[in-house]
Amino acid sequence: MSMMGELTYLLRLQVQQLKHGTFLSLSKYCFDLLKKFKMEVCKEIATPIATKCLIDADEAGNQVDSTKYRGLIGSLLHLTVSRLDIQFGVCLCARF
Repeated sequence: MSMMGELTYLLRLQVQQLKHGTFLSLSKYCFDLLKKFKMEVCKEIATPIATKCLIDADEAGNQVDSTKYRGLIGSLLHLTVSRLDIQFGVCLCARF
């Protein structure tokens, strides 16, 4: 594999090969998601979902682009494999 060079990115995973070991990261994938859904300037929060909030269907609300919403949920579901802290929030949003 030396002809192809050092492995740095594979299947949405950043790969760093150091003397101490090989490290995998999804940070580039996360930043790409933020750019794709135009959320680069959003504030960070300590918890992935509000602790005292009731989520239900908003029948009288504005119509949402379902294709974009499904794409966002699908992308976030990919992250739940390695980020179990966001799994509950993503699955709760996926219900709607």
